[in-house]
Amino acid sequence: MTSILADLQPQALWRHFEALSAIPRASEKEQAARAYVLAQAAALGLEVIQDAVGNVVVRKPARPGREGAPMAALQGHLDMVCEKNEGTAHNFDTDPIQLVLDGDWVKAAGTTLGADNGVGVAAALAVMESTDVAHGPLEFVFTIDEESGLTGASEFPNGLLQSKYFLNLDGEEEGALCIGCAGGLNTVAWRTVELQPAPAGEALRIKVSGLQGGHSGLDINKGRGNAVRILGQVLQALLGSGPIAVADLQGGSKRNAIPREASAIVVVDPARIAELRATLTLWQDALRSDLGSFDAGLRISAEPASQPTRVLADAEARVVAELLASQHHGVLAMSPDVPGLVQTSTNLAIVSLKESVVELETSQRSPILSSKLAAARMVSTVFALAGFQTEQTGGYPGWKPEPGSEIVRLAKEVHTDVLGHVPELIAMHAGLECGVIGEKHSGMEMISFGPHIVDVHSPSERLKISSVEPFWRFLTALLERI
Repeated sequence: MTSILADLQPQALWRHFEALSAIPRASEKEQAARAYVLAQAAALGLEVIQDAVGNVVVRKPARPGREGAPMAALQGHLDMVCEKNEGTAHNFDTDPIQLVLDGDWVKAAGTTLGADNGVGVAAALAVMESTDVAHGPLEFVFTIDEESGLTGASEFPNGLLQSKYFLNLDGEEEGALCIGCAGGLNTVAWRTVELQPAPAGEALRIKVSGLQGGHSGLDINKGRGNAVRILGQVLQALLGSGPIAVADLQGGSKRNAIPREASAIVVVDPARIAELRATLTLWQDALRSDLGSFDAGLRISAEPASQPTRVLADAEARVVAELLASQHHGVLAMSPDVPGLVQTSTNLAIVSLKESVVELETSQRSPILSSKLAAARMVSTVFALAGFQTEQTGGYPGWKPEPGSEIVRLAKEVHTDVLGHVPELIAMHAGLECGVIGEKHSGMEMISFGPHIVDVHSPSERLKISSVEPFWRFLTALLERI
């Protein structure tokens, strides 16, 4: 089969990226991707270490003459966020990602691309097999289950790495070096609700769709709509205007993604359907005006649905709708030190009704531990006021910026020499594995960088082709200077 990426440079990197794109690698299902990495290492005769949870470390000796250089680690995660547009026929457990070339971009056909972090893993594999990069001794670190909670990094053994420098290849902004990131925490809430027999009437599926979604950290300040909150607002309005029964609630799919779609099954008197549709139109128009160009594709629709047998008791439906409409989503504080950087935020990510239990999942982020915990307490308090139980899970540390470190100084120098301009030093309002793995390896200096990727964690994700070759030149030059 002809490769659509065959003419892109550097060829080794793109070859590995295309191979990884053909391998299903959802979080917690990275076995085939790990097998691919292990096969590459075995073919090169390199030392391999696997830990108890499935992280892989490969060690490669220095090029002759560079044996005395400090050891450096190149790190990327094997898993990807699996999101697709409604109507896209794609099974993430079995189907390869369908790559599409669109001008200066590589994207996928109706799904997430997996450039986060497939391009970083591909770059590491290309360095691993290289014979023309004059690098010192290297470690290659391939972690599992980054996207659903940094599990691989959290379980990574203390002190396993020997490297002085840690190069995380999970960056997404060309011309920038990331030197810090937020820590995170998940707050999950649930409540057993009273159900009652469904009344007579017509069943409709109220659907919120057409939103961009995106990364719950990187995109949290971009003004995008949250489908779960919008669904709550719409249901609150419908319940306040007359009798209506709510039978089902589903919205969002990942804790670290802003929800793009949400829906509820309702049962309504046929005589009120015209009124219901008019209400939906009013809300759609009002919210489109509110979102403006930040998220212009919002749609709120009603379509026929199968008749349910049971619905939420009226009081329960009101509580849940009010909670969805009222729970905070978005930026809580901006950084006083870094212009434009979100310091603290919360994401209302998922709602589901399973039998008689309504469950909601949220995530909070901040590089400051006290701020992260305060955000989680705020969210938990709102849940408790609505009669929900809560639990905090999946906490991970932030990464404190060290702009004066040796690796930052060296990276700035190499970037300027090789690419002709001084890189921007940034911190990221997202969880990177640097903070978690760095905490286990005292004194190891870290940076994160990568080619340009936009709209990660959504089907609009795309990788800028013209940014990949400069990323590769910078990476290899940096390895030759370390």
